Amino acid sequence: MTGARSRRKGAEFERLLVQRFRDIMPDAGIRRGLQYRSGDEFPDVEVPCFWLEAKHHHRTNVRAAMRQAVECAPPGKWPLAVCKDDNQPTLVTMQLEDFLELAREWWERRPR
Repeated sequence: MTGARSRRKGAEFERLLVQRFRDIMPDAGIRRGLQYRSGDEFPDVEVPCFWLEAKHHHRTNVRAAMRQAVECAPPGKWPLAVCKDDNQPTLVTMQLEDFLELAREWWERRPR
């Protein structure tokens, strides 16, 4: 796959994720992150509570995507890797401690 085609596939995947997150969080200002050559880091998709790294490849390296999210996420944002291999379902990866914190918050706020 050429570099241009690979970038286009990644951008299309990011746009799909933006739409999926907007469907469940309509007023959250979800949008694609900005990629600057200045070296500043931005998530691939801007979501209020997550630092989201999106990867769509023939065979995605989930651990590398998660490592990138962890290294770049600022305090107060859960690092999240959303990865899709060609012709496979999309996977979401979080660190266990972050997932347990999210699950605890959901459990405490659930309707009873």
